[in-house]
Amino acid sequence: MKETVTVNIASQAFTLDTDARDLLGSYLDEIRMRLPEGDTETLGDIEARIAEIFRERAASPMTVVSIADVRSAMNRMGRPEDFGEPRKTAGTHRSETDETLPRRLYRSRSNRSIAGLCGGMAKYLNADATMLRLLTLFLILVGGLSVWVYIILWIVIPEEPAKTINVNRQTL
Repeated sequence: MKETVTVNIASQAFTLDTDARDLLGSYLDEIRMRLPEGDTETLGDIEARIAEIFRERAASPMTVVSIADVRSAMNRMGRPEDFGEPRKTAGTHRSETDETLPRRLYRSRSNRSIAGLCGGMAKYLNADATMLRLLTLFLILVGGLSVWVYIILWIVIPEEPAKTINVNRQTL
């Protein structure tokens, strides 16, 4: 006899045995560590897909989701490694085998108003992008910064590399 718990996945209630809950929790934690910080939308989509898979497999709401059901859903969703590299946190210690990558200045893909220059510089300098935009606008209006300098930087500074998330979605 196994202990069961009721969990909410994408606002849907499921009954899981404790082994299945632990496995699913660790799987979602692994994925969460590989997604950009604060990216709740992608994680919500992943949970919604897992809930769909569980609804397909469960004949009735009273059916207990087993560890085999969780493994099947994980196989359909893909390995956590498919969602990208784990992001570094403040508590993570680098091993001696890890190479330290040099910091690079890029134009931002996500934090942009015109060309992503201020968003990229804000990320590089660890500053607020809005403050850099206001400072840039002030310098252009006062004459301390030419519009030509902005255009040249737009051309010279490369755009941030695209982040790829590979989600294996298999249909049975």
